[in-house]
Amino acid sequence: MLKLTFCLTRLPQLSREQFQDYWINTHAPLVASVAETLQIRRYVQTHSYAAELSGPLRASREAPPEYDGVAELWYDSLDAVVANGQRPEVRAAAALLLEDERRFIDLPKSPLWWGEEKPIVG
Repeated sequence: MLKLTFCLTRLPQLSREQFQDYWINTHAPLVASVAETLQIRRYVQTHSYAAELSGPLRASREAPPEYDGVAELWYDSLDAVVANGQRPEVRAAAALLLEDERRFIDLPKSPLWWGEEKPIVG
């Protein structure tokens, strides 16, 4: 399986609570509504805790600022994603999600990448 990992940074005008509320209550249902079209097999949101909780851990490792959350989306394969992307309804669904993402995600500060899981424990 192929996984898209998206480390989300909120827009500066949003509090963490506003960001996470929009993400789970508005964006998540939108993703669910186009999941079949986009051939998303699984979608998981990981919401970060307040910065104060992670601060000491980050400082001990000289880590950069935390993200507001991480989205993980699973697909059958890269070939399937590429082939599916040729369909007009897929491009429309992807454009719909991107338009919504611009409402709450600071996209230039939110890296994303394709990868494959390599389970080590569990």
